[in-house]
Amino acid sequence: MSESEKEQSHKGEDHPVFSYTVDGEAQTTTEHVMTPTTIMIKAGADPNTHYLVQMMGTNKKSYKDNPNEEIHMHNHMVFFTNDVGPTPVS
Repeated sequence: MSESEKEQSHKGEDHPVFSYTVDGEAQTTTEHVMTPTTIMIKAGADPNTHYLVQMMGTNKKSYKDNPNEEIHMHNHMVFFTNDVGPTPVS
């Protein structure tokens, strides 16, 4: 194994890169734990007007009421953002 390969191997052990998608767009992170708010901001979605939904096979998990819940990141996670709905006008 070359020195470069050893470096890459050690980097992968120290900081694995997790690949996931938000609204069909590929994203990556070295963070082991993220919040829905952080995931949306990183993907360019406004957490004040959107909430995050995680797809798990045919099941969905909404983070609408828990935008700061810890999500333990894994490869190939799938997320979508949804509008929180119309804001009442006073």
